[in-house]
Amino acid sequence: MAVDNFLFGQCILYFLAFLFGFISVVPLSENSDDFKGKCLLFTEGMWQNENMTMEKQRFIVEEWGPESSCRFITFVGIVSLILSAVQSWRTFFFLCKGHDDSLFHAFLNLLLCLLVVFVVFVACTISSVGFSSWCDAVTENGAMPSSCKDLQDTDLELGVDNNSFYDQFAIAQFGLWSAWLCWFGLTVLAFLKVYHNHRQQELLDSLVQEKELLLGHPLQKSSYNRNAMI
Repeated sequence: MAVDNFLFGQCILYFLAFLFGFISVVPLSENSDDFKGKCLLFTEGMWQNENMTMEKQRFIVEEWGPESSCRFITFVGIVSLILSAVQSWRTFFFLCKGHDDSLFHAFLNLLLCLLVVFVVFVACTISSVGFSSWCDAVTENGAMPSSCKDLQDTDLELGVDNNSFYDQFAIAQFGLWSAWLCWFGLTVLAFLKVYHNHRQQELLDSLVQEKELLLGHPLQKSSYNRNAMI
């Protein structure tokens, strides 16, 4: 595969990772404002009757989810956004100038991609599992007549603005998982680029050795003829 193809593929994936990172960060920030810093991921609660007639039920939060969970996935989204923006500009510059990374820099880029793809995967898992836990709590594992999506149109009387929580996390999860796919593709390209550069370096070293052998053989032969004549 040509070097330009590597750079072009990386540039496109970095741009997509930037786009999906932006898509994930915006709704997460909005949800944090709507819930006043409280994290709904892994939140535990239950529905209770407000009076003896059992005419009305109210959702009671027993324990809000750890704020570190929401902060972590937001932080990962921001880091992915910044890194992809910087790398996208860098690869675009190399593509325009016709430059390429050395074997060492290509290896460092592979390590960076491996780290990011792992961290983003952890953030995606926390977001998906944590939000599923919240939906199980607010719907009593599906026992409620309303779905998790329908309940965002109901005032849960939690002192927060819950009228968009489902849409916000649906968009955020889409952005995070899509960004992870982009980083996974970047990791594959980074590995192929390291392999390609390594093979190219081996070929250059082999050509240098062949050149040295060809240049050294006549010298050795002429020296042998001189010694024989003496």
